[in-house]
Amino acid sequence: MTRQIIHTENAPAAVGPYSQAVRVGNLVYTAGQIGLDPATGQLQAGLEAQTRQVMANLQAVLKAAGSSLASVIKTTIFLADMSDFAQVNAIYGSFFSEAPPARSTVAVAGLPLGARVEIEVIALAED
Repeated sequence: MTRQIIHTENAPAAVGPYSQAVRVGNLVYTAGQIGLDPATGQLQAGLEAQTRQVMANLQAVLKAAGSSLASVIKTTIFLADMSDFAQVNAIYGSFFSEAPPARSTVAVAGLPLGARVEIEVIALAED
């Protein structure tokens, strides 16, 4: 099975030895995205802005891989503080209003650059 490395300028560049996503057959595995603005490289201020930027980054990576949020089958949300769960859940839910994917949410000791939320997804390719 062919492995395709996915890269787009519409999402933050990888800051280490990893890819924004990897497509294997009809599956797309994204790296975790934090709320970095790809234009400035700066972390968005505040939980809501970070969460919305995470979702925008995921949309851009998925599009580059021939997929979309509608084809996501599994997500993992990493929170620096579990007390942020309700707010992140509300924003996240607005992107998956119909047939939401399977999901795990975990609290972690810390996230890159002091981010409050990171999300990774597995999706089906649409093309």
